[in-house]
Amino acid sequence: MKKMKKKYPSKILIILLYIVLSIGALIMIAPFLWMFSTSLKSISEVFTWPPAIFGKVLRWDNYLKISERYPFGRFFINSAIVSFIVVVTQLFTSSLGGYVFARLKFRFREILFVVYLATMMVPVHVTLVPLFIIMRYLGQIDKLSSLILPNLATAFGTFLMRQFFLTIPTGLEDAAKIDGCTPFGIYWKIFLPLSKPALAALGVFIFVGIWNDFLRPLVFINKINNMTLPLGLANMQGMYSTNWPVLMAGTFISLLPIIIAFLLAQDFFVKGVTLSGIKE
Repeated sequence: MKKMKKKYPSKILIILLYIVLSIGALIMIAPFLWMFSTSLKSISEVFTWPPAIFGKVLRWDNYLKISERYPFGRFFINSAIVSFIVVVTQLFTSSLGGYVFARLKFRFREILFVVYLATMMVPVHVTLVPLFIIMRYLGQIDKLSSLILPNLATAFGTFLMRQFFLTIPTGLEDAAKIDGCTPFGIYWKIFLPLSKPALAALGVFIFVGIWNDFLRPLVFINKINNMTLPLGLANMQGMYSTNWPVLMAGTFISLLPIIIAFLLAQDFFVKGVTLSGIKE
């Protein structure tokens, strides 16, 4: 019998594919490059026609002017505090909830999971008024805690972790039970270390969502020293005039933590869990 030859895509097809991907990458990155170039211009050079990539002089001092009228450093610290606490707590609650729904057996488990999952269909805007009333009753309005408490758990994170835990062979769990490990011990010592790729992906999703959140701070925060970055940057726009280069400089700085978080976690997106010699 003749061996079937593997068919590989032609070189022309590969070249065309790279061209299309390169064009798509340029389209995606163009707004960020334009934002960075605008941050190095003067106000008069922002709206010149035809537009220039850079001005006559690179004005790095625009980055120093960010904190002249607004406490930009305070905005950054507030966003960092809220994002860190929410990411850590959501990773714990989501992984713990995902483990419970994936591995522990109890009555109405599937019904409770479906009901919990159904909360994802409720728009955030619908919950703003009830959340505002609850936060006011608890005395948390105009505090960073009003941005943290409603985000301590998420149905999306629980669903993501549950789906990941379902892929882990039951042999590891059975062996731990034989050794006398408790359900929480199995979660903490076995499932959690194996779930680093899922935790990294979920952590990036949570961080980006909280870091860029504008609506909740707009509703709950009034004092300028308690504002997060998105709300603070919005307040940097004047009613009659806006210093666009300084605003773009602040926006560019606000993007750096997201880029760093993705670069640090990108390896975990492609890493899988290697479990050899164990069958369900």
